[in-house]
Amino acid sequence: MFLTFSIIAITITVVMFLLILFEPGLKYEVTAPEHPLDSDQFLCLLGALSDAQVHRDSRVQVLTNGAAFYEAQLEAIRGARRSINLEAYIFLKGDIGRRFVDALTERARAGVKINVVIDAIGSFATWDRTFAPLREAGGRVCWYQPIRWYTLKRFNNRTHRELLIVDGQTGFIGGAGIGDNWLTGEKDEPAWRDTVVRVTGDLTIGLQTTFAENWLEAADEILIGDEYFPACKQSTEDDGQSTPNEAMGLVVISSPSAGRSTRARVLFQTLLASAKQSIHINSPYFLPDRSVQRELIRAVQRGVKVTIITPGEHSDHLMTRRASRRRYGELLKGGAEIYEYQPAMIHAKVLVIDGTWSVVGSTNFDNRSFGLNDEVNLAAKCRPLAARLNEDFLRDLQASHQITLDDWRRRPLSERIVETLGRVIERQQ
Repeated sequence: MFLTFSIIAITITVVMFLLILFEPGLKYEVTAPEHPLDSDQFLCLLGALSDAQVHRDSRVQVLTNGAAFYEAQLEAIRGARRSINLEAYIFLKGDIGRRFVDALTERARAGVKINVVIDAIGSFATWDRTFAPLREAGGRVCWYQPIRWYTLKRFNNRTHRELLIVDGQTGFIGGAGIGDNWLTGEKDEPAWRDTVVRVTGDLTIGLQTTFAENWLEAADEILIGDEYFPACKQSTEDDGQSTPNEAMGLVVISSPSAGRSTRARVLFQTLLASAKQSIHINSPYFLPDRSVQRELIRAVQRGVKVTIITPGEHSDHLMTRRASRRRYGELLKGGAEIYEYQPAMIHAKVLVIDGTWSVVGSTNFDNRSFGLNDEVNLAAKCRPLAARLNEDFLRDLQASHQITLDDWRRRPLSERIVETLGRVIERQQ
């Protein structure tokens, strides 16, 4: 009897393991909406599809690279009067980490409410005592999904979100964590190239809502109060329009579901299908599934210029880069242009569609972001914002090497072997 139960248990375990590695993803077929990308109808439709509230009357400022966005974040922290909420997948020990802890600790001593959520796996190398001064000053620090017996079933679900919200009025969102590799570089590697945006106005409500979700999961508490949601009201004079320098859009919260669908994927797939002129993708971990590949190729076929920037040799994950390069073939044959950034690791997660819609956040073009992690993205309809992001994109393009179909076909056997190994675990990357 014991042997029978053991065989059954082992069989179930093997089957579940194989499903985790090889379960096919959803196809995400979508027909492009008839509404123009810059119309209010498209904005409202995108909000409905991604289950996100439409926010207007906001400002979004692009902060390029660590020296710019860390200084802006620290300045905002030092000026906080009521509350600071910080969420990070990566919070590393080092100079910039100490500066953040010191700034948060000073504000906690001044009576500001400090709430911090750190992912237990993304920041595994960071000791809990790193935050001891902050806790002693009254700040609250919680680990997301710490390694416990009761969290094992959710071990693969991480919060990949990188957020800072100050006084419920100023927010920061992007793909950058807190670590010296974004500021000075580490281990003889240059500082990473990344993008964070500063948000003010109604869109900040969506960022606060995102933090509140993970704070509940990590601290068992629902955040309520004007110190967190001071602007949580809808203007009665809103005419559905914005001035040229204002952004209107959505904060799309994405969490894994048993049905495998995620709001981030709906957002990205719909925007890709709706492009008429250009698609600019900047992704550090570019592992598109068949549905995304088909969508990008269809875009090229209808006259859209598709340009993709991914990391070059400075990539921080060799296996992921090899698995990514395996996918280049079909896209190159379909007419997409792919470039690899040369100066440093490029970690920016940015999508710009037709110079109108911009998406900045934590989501990579891979299954882990689309199906496993908690992610958040700011999707904004604002031509000045898109133009500013495209300035960085074109600058990155000039520092990148274009990969041709012949280049891809001539890649060495050693690379192809690693690609094959990466294929086995690519749904976990």
